[in-house]
Amino acid sequence: MSWSLFPVFLAACFAAGATGALFPTGEWYRGLKKPSWTPPNWLFPVAWSVLYILMAAAAARVVLLPGGGVALAFWALQIALNTLWTPVFFGLKRIRAGMVVLSALWLAVAGCTVAMFSLDVIAGLMFLPYLAWVSVAGALNAAVWRLNPAEARRAA
Repeated sequence: MSWSLFPVFLAACFAAGATGALFPTGEWYRGLKKPSWTPPNWLFPVAWSVLYILMAAAAARVVLLPGGGVALAFWALQIALNTLWTPVFFGLKRIRAGMVVLSALWLAVAGCTVAMFSLDVIAGLMFLPYLAWVSVAGALNAAVWRLNPAEARRAA
């Protein structure tokens, strides 16, 4: 593991997470219908903090390995898409566009997970909780879209 590069990856993760402060959920999101299984609000910052640490550690484990370029390309793509989702969904209030971004994010995280596993099993295992969380986020985004069809059309 590259301890000297871990802070760089962690900074990238928390920069992505800063979009949550720039584009808070607000009244619009609170007014939307959500499924009964929506995670409680307090869970989101806790989950993301843990996930960001795991994501940064996984990247730091593979960054100097031969053949790590594919994993790092997927890592860069997923962090870019991660950064994009919040402004699209909460900032622009585009439920459908958020689902498109989230679908691309899921594919990037899945690709990164596979690439990480091919290089370092521990790094791959570190990405599994993120893949699970993005799966839940995708299901939640889809449910909000389904439960709020007029809002989804209005913001198209």
